[in-house]
Amino acid sequence: MKKAVIFDFGQTLADSARGFRTAEKEAEAELFSYLRLTSWDDFILLYRKVRKAFHERSDFSRSALWARVCEHYGTEAAPAFLEECEESYWDTVQNQTFLFPETLDTLEKLSLACRLALITNTQGQKNTGKHRISLFPDLDRFFRVVVVAGEAGIPAKPDPSPFLVCLERLGIEPSEAVYVGDDWRIDICGARNAGIDPVWLQHRSVTRSWPDVVESAPVITSLDRLFDLENTILCE
Repeated sequence: MKKAVIFDFGQTLADSARGFRTAEKEAEAELFSYLRLTSWDDFILLYRKVRKAFHERSDFSRSALWARVCEHYGTEAAPAFLEECEESYWDTVQNQTFLFPETLDTLEKLSLACRLALITNTQGQKNTGKHRISLFPDLDRFFRVVVVAGEAGIPAKPDPSPFLVCLERLGIEPSEAVYVGDDWRIDICGARNAGIDPVWLQHRSVTRSWPDVVESAPVITSLDRLFDLENTILCE
């Protein structure tokens, strides 16, 4: 077994997919109404284009995204409006975030054989320390190290820095760890660029279009399938 298994959080240990979908729809409707627009199709096309650009540079600030959309329409968004939308957005996401059924059992079993750590990107909330992991205090006991990338001067994934920070805090080399995440660009490529073997979780309960990539990585459809890899990627 590797000395450490490092996890992503969202869509890896916990399912927030429905919460994000609901929160996005609510935010889109609020912004459309705030701007007093008439063409929903034009608005949503622009909104998704701007959102994609933000995500591609790992900028997850919702308020900055909404302000940029408002700028496109010649409007300076009121800070109070952005703050209210952001609070509502994260309340929706948090209320619809649940651990995958196998998460705790998998972590419990793995923790008996190796060190566990967590690297997750900040989601751009106004206040630091408010990541969704705080909703699950029972998880703390499993992790030797928790890195919230995008805070405290640590760049967001897929930059290799948060992976290297985690390894340094664990006191191990990249070859002694494996990283489990759901996002190809952010997690799999990020880990690989830091020299860590990745495992790509395409959870069977998540409705999603997974990217078709040329390069490969071990794929599992639930966390407990990690144990199927004990004699391959998880071995030292």
